[in-house]
Amino acid sequence: MNYKKLGNTDLDVSTICLGTMTWGEQNSQEEGFEQMDYALDNGINFFDVAEMYPSPCRKETYGETEKVVGNWFKKIKKRDKIILATKISGPGMSYIREGGPQYTEKKISEAIENSLKRLKTDYIDLYQLHWPERKTNFFGKLGYVHKEDTNEWNDFEKILISLEKFIKQGKIRFVGLSNETSWGLSKFLEISKLNGLPKMMSVQNPYNLLCRTYEIGLAEISIREKSGLLSYSPLAGGFLTGKYRNGNMPENSRQKLFGDYYTRYQKPNASIVIEKYYDISKKFDVNFTQMSIKFCEIQPFMTSVIIGATTMEQLKTNIESVNVNLKDEIIQEINKIQKLHSNPCP
Repeated sequence: MNYKKLGNTDLDVSTICLGTMTWGEQNSQEEGFEQMDYALDNGINFFDVAEMYPSPCRKETYGETEKVVGNWFKKIKKRDKIILATKISGPGMSYIREGGPQYTEKKISEAIENSLKRLKTDYIDLYQLHWPERKTNFFGKLGYVHKEDTNEWNDFEKILISLEKFIKQGKIRFVGLSNETSWGLSKFLEISKLNGLPKMMSVQNPYNLLCRTYEIGLAEISIREKSGLLSYSPLAGGFLTGKYRNGNMPENSRQKLFGDYYTRYQKPNASIVIEKYYDISKKFDVNFTQMSIKFCEIQPFMTSVIIGATTMEQLKTNIESVNVNLKDEIIQEINKIQKLHSNPCP
């Protein structure tokens, strides 16, 4: 396994992070336990959760994934071996603290306390804001339309002051962002520098062969400010494994079960581009899944790639990507496709 520093902290996180969002929906607690056991045995020390998981998110299963992880901690008693990340939900979900703006001190406190209980731990290593409160583009939305909505979201400085209190209390160690823009990350970093407040150590955004928009503005900030990317969806919801090629729809797959919910990678040109990347993997005799993950891992702005699996076979394939060597010729061919078909699924 490979390791990198989380921001400019003293934490060495595995460059493969274990994602968890299917536990409690597609995966049982026992299957989650098996995945965590295997991941830990194979050098993964970084787990990512969220209070609203599993996904698809609904009131009936809210918090279930954190409970699975907490029960595993209770069973295995190796909390100190894991760097644990979780997230507070942003606005918009009526069953989570009434759905309005979430990043007030009171609501952050409530969220942290409930996550700690579900996770059966007394501290969280990385606490992330799951998505912005303000009206901006995230979750693949294009065509930014500016709206003055400053009364509908919390001041960044106040958010950082609140988070600092929980750091001083020992309930969280470091903070990060998710689904954030270049402006949002820059603003948080600026305010933390000017006021001596906690720094956002990471950004959890999508990044994969079909969506490389992070490179446009955020990549430079990540490198220069040591606030690296934790990439989610490195396999584009399974499309970059090849399992959906030629119209295939495997039983119990995410698209088969929840295709109407996950539409990001169903764009008109996506299948054409996927086929071109698949051809590269065949040309150089490298596993398509592993090529897709490894391409993410080797990026200079990347801290860790968040993988997700519903079977142990998938998990093993994903983790073994760390041993793949992507030749310069492979990277050159990948970049040729990107130039011809830039970000078909932003």
